[in-house]
Amino acid sequence: MQLAKSDLASRASFALAAVLTVGLLTTAPARAEEIKAGDLVITQAWSRATPGGAKVGGGYLTIENKGTAPDRLIGGASDAAGKVEVHEMTMNNGVMTMRPVEKGLTIDPGKTVKLAPGGLHLMLMNLKGPLKQGEKLPMTLEFEKAGKVQVSFDVEAAGASGPAGGAASGGGTQMKKMSPGMKM
Repeated sequence: MQLAKSDLASRASFALAAVLTVGLLTTAPARAEEIKAGDLVITQAWSRATPGGAKVGGGYLTIENKGTAPDRLIGGASDAAGKVEVHEMTMNNGVMTMRPVEKGLTIDPGKTVKLAPGGLHLMLMNLKGPLKQGEKLPMTLEFEKAGKVQVSFDVEAAGASGPAGGAASGGGTQMKKMSPGMKM
């Protein structure tokens, strides 16, 4: 049986459209939860998996202040850790230093603060067990004005540089290969 060139082109176009649609639908990055607390909007809450026996972990997120007055992230709490503090990592003359942010982290009105590896972050100390990739890490953040806020952190791979689907993690949309038996 022979098919006309236009029929072949039509089938090829349909197959390509189907592949693209399937690829986009099955690999769209999951959007991290957005939490509103007073004038603050909290997004992209994530953490890294830790090996068994690790006593510390990190928490990362983005906080936007849509209000007209500053607020301050004072600290947090989690059943997964004995203590949660706001920390800052800096490099001075080739030496890395990490220290708690005294009096908390100010989020000025109209500004966005990103807590990320290599800078500001939440330090989870005295972990009660390993943080496992794919799990959720519940945490209560405490703000000076917005009060206590429940946030769920997505636990990413141990070497992740950003939340799933984010540009920093190498996320984004990728096409999956079709199985050999799949027909259009």
